[in-house]
Amino acid sequence: MEIGGAPSISVVRPQITLPGVQAFCTTRAGGVGVTPYDTLNLGLGAGDDPQVVLENRRRLGALIPGEPAWLKQVHGTRVVDADDDVLFTSQALAPEADAAVTCRAGRVLAVLTADCLSVVMVDAQGTVLGCAHAGWKGLAAGVLEETLRQMQHKQPLATGWRAWIGPGIGAASFQVGADVKEAFADALALQPGLCVPDPDISGKWRMDLAGLARLRLVRMGVSHTEMSGYCTVTQMTQEQGIDQRVPTFFSYRRDRQTGRMATLAWLDPQSEYL
Repeated sequence: MEIGGAPSISVVRPQITLPGVQAFCTTRAGGVGVTPYDTLNLGLGAGDDPQVVLENRRRLGALIPGEPAWLKQVHGTRVVDADDDVLFTSQALAPEADAAVTCRAGRVLAVLTADCLSVVMVDAQGTVLGCAHAGWKGLAAGVLEETLRQMQHKQPLATGWRAWIGPGIGAASFQVGADVKEAFADALALQPGLCVPDPDISGKWRMDLAGLARLRLVRMGVSHTEMSGYCTVTQMTQEQGIDQRVPTFFSYRRDRQTGRMATLAWLDPQSEYL
């Protein structure tokens, strides 16, 4: 993975070739927020001053070709068509969903995260794009499968699926109970190493959420997948001008009251990959 961006806004980009797609996930750096939302909080539902969030979104606009199709995320499996302009009349009335799809060049898809995964999917010809928010509940319920189904509905002849799994909580930080483990029983029967007993607490497990997402993608027929490799809980960055390392990403598990990163993706017919 690569961390880079505008002089003030730092982002994580995929290294995997996503044909005809531009995509990145923001970090905490480059906004105007104050503790505990410092600095680039992009989530209107996180408890931050809405005007601060809107200013951060305005700054984000310098990196993208248009207004993102923001969603009201509920840890479910609903996927909306971002090419339906009626659904996206204002930021305050975002549709309730956890994924969106598009075939329109320059239509920016967006999901917000602070430990949950973001997953970007595209076909080999760069004709249809999907972007999903996948916490453990949505992942177990099938949000990735539903996203791919909606992409296939929009482009029935599309093939050669690829996916990028953005920054999320790492396996060493994701402590879960028996209910979460049971939700992935079928997948863990195939790869039990994706959920192992917690070495510190009896009756708890440490779960590899990104690994489970990749397993589901592979079983869906997504032939090329890449995980970002970044843990939102533990990843640190050396802050310029300050002799200390600070968290790179927002993390609900670590901080509880915190901001949200955004993963943004759009079809770009001029991409070097086409």
